[in-house]
Amino acid sequence: MMGRTDRHDRYFLRQITRRALLYTEMLATGEVLHADPERSLAFHPAERPLALQLGGSEPAELAAAARLGASFGYDEINLNIGCPSDRVQRGRFGACLMVEPERVAEGLRAMGEAVTVPVTVKTRIGVDEHDSYDFLSRFVGAVAAAGCRTVIVHARKAYLKGLSPKENRSVPPLRYDVVYRLKADFPDLEIVLNGGVETLEAAEAHLAHVDGVMIGRAAYQNPYLLAGVDRRFFDETEPPPSREAVLEAMLPYLEAEVEKGIPLARMTRHLFGLFTGMPGARLWRQHLTEHAARPGAGVDVVRDAFRTITLARVSTPDLDVGPMMASVRMVGARR
Repeated sequence: MMGRTDRHDRYFLRQITRRALLYTEMLATGEVLHADPERSLAFHPAERPLALQLGGSEPAELAAAARLGASFGYDEINLNIGCPSDRVQRGRFGACLMVEPERVAEGLRAMGEAVTVPVTVKTRIGVDEHDSYDFLSRFVGAVAAAGCRTVIVHARKAYLKGLSPKENRSVPPLRYDVVYRLKADFPDLEIVLNGGVETLEAAEAHLAHVDGVMIGRAAYQNPYLLAGVDRRFFDETEPPPSREAVLEAMLPYLEAEVEKGIPLARMTRHLFGLFTGMPGARLWRQHLTEHAARPGAGVDVVRDAFRTITLARVSTPDLDVGPMMASVRMVGARR
């Protein structure tokens, strides 16, 4: 989710679900340690619970980055070794590290000794020709021996050559059975399933076999998908917020960030999917695309974008367009 789940997107998602654990985009240890940490690590308190996702391979650097992340208040530090991009491979981190379980274990051990918050790992079920269950089982055993108690598994293998990162998210077949087997063989570990989960119904079905489910791109493309998470999985009694309520909750945040000099378009791109599947969704996206990037654009652009929906006479059970016309004020989900 690099380039997607930045702090603006996470604040937005938090208006939809209060309980799902949100993750940052993957941050390289070099960026965390050698750039402005405030710029890369700062987040709004409302985003919590929140996990920092790191990419790296040097134990000392991973430990230092984890320690810095914990000092900022992150609730979990995650090591991502599931990303297959060429850029990540050149930095010697991501999915290529699956063939170096001892190095991964050393890094996780160093991170665990550096912080008191949970240290977790996100991986694939295999990489290139290393795709047997025995290979995966040995890898999971190595990270467990290093003290890692939570393993998030993308249920596809990764191809380091021949497939683009986008193709690696769809071409290798999903093997949910492999992740289920991991949970059966490692009952003391928290096993979280990732990959291809597009509905809460599917997530609930997976939870009969594993401890958690991570939803990535489906939640970015259709963020209101997460509106049912708190009641379905966390026994919350309050009804989910309407799309209008989410929009109203976002407006003060957008206004404050614009006043700090943050371009409106940098934030509104995350809002494109709020009305996915509803009449007027295309007009909503189109208006934000055309107007949010203009010099001096402010929150009135968002108000006007919503008016395009009302003018299209959108009518949905959870969307009351009347009050919005008068006054508009505006983190794989994992259980």
